[in-house]
Amino acid sequence: MIFSYLRTLYKPDFYHGHGIRKNFFEGWFFKVVDPDGDHVYSFIPGIFFGKKRKNKYAFIQVMNGKTGETFFHRYSANEFTAARDSFDIQISINRFKRDRITLDIANDEQSVRGTLDFSNLSPWPITFLSPGIMGWYSYVPFMECNHGVVSLDHGIEGALTIDGVKIDFTGGKGYIEKDWGKSFPEAWIWIQSNHFDTPRTSVVASVAKIPWLFSSFRGFIIGFLHNGKLYRFATYTGANITNLVLIDEYVSLTVEDKRHRLHIKTKRGKTGVLYSPHGIDMMERTAESLDAITEVLLTDISSNKTIFEGTGMHSGLDINGKIEEIVDGVNRRDITL
Repeated sequence: MIFSYLRTLYKPDFYHGHGIRKNFFEGWFFKVVDPDGDHVYSFIPGIFFGKKRKNKYAFIQVMNGKTGETFFHRYSANEFTAARDSFDIQISINRFKRDRITLDIANDEQSVRGTLDFSNLSPWPITFLSPGIMGWYSYVPFMECNHGVVSLDHGIEGALTIDGVKIDFTGGKGYIEKDWGKSFPEAWIWIQSNHFDTPRTSVVASVAKIPWLFSSFRGFIIGFLHNGKLYRFATYTGANITNLVLIDEYVSLTVEDKRHRLHIKTKRGKTGVLYSPHGIDMMERTAESLDAITEVLLTDISSNKTIFEGTGMHSGLDINGKIEEIVDGVNRRDITL
């Protein structure tokens, strides 16, 4: 297990579960949008090992972002295989790699067949001091949940036939991230969009209640990619959240460091319920939108000049758990948590 940990430290997209047989999960999140924005889907392959060895299985979750409809396709753990030297996951005859997914799901609930190829990926930078989006926290082996961003933005070529309807994603955009560990946090907010008018612009933000030794803290990781530069705001960079408010269907977040201020405001869209790991089992408790709308404003603090201002469509948004523990103010009138 130690060898596996060291081998994957600088490869967050790789499978981290070799040698682990209980109390572990790992899942990858592929979001794909066709060029006209008429079809938004997420595909989430993964593996779950419960605290009891018998409670283990592989899965592929599918979400239609336009309707909020979700599907949980369950497979035997024996149908899950993962390469040791690359990001190459296979569940039954479905295969997932950083630059290609091949789907062949056929059951009474849903049919999905086809191949999508990804090009011009924008991975989160990997360095010795910061081996991925989690920064130096990547070196902490007891984190409850680990996070990785495989690609902030990339192109798509190919088509999928979903329930008999062929959808051409060629010319569309994709996004890939992943999580692994023992359980999802007790509370978290997640925002993602790479559909701005300015090409190759992408934002991802995650705020969560993080267990730490015998206590916990509000941790956050935020990245904004624009004009080839990744602006990073995180607990480990010394940035600070100056405002985080949940009002009706909106999340408003402001974060800043010594040089830049980033304001994000996201409006929730149609919501579907996904399964997520919570110790004993995968539970149907993650409320997610894939057609939210995200406004972004990036400002240079010293000059007070606007570096970027725009609106991202087809945004991902999760608001889950005991949100009052991580936000500055809460108004729940129109939100089911």
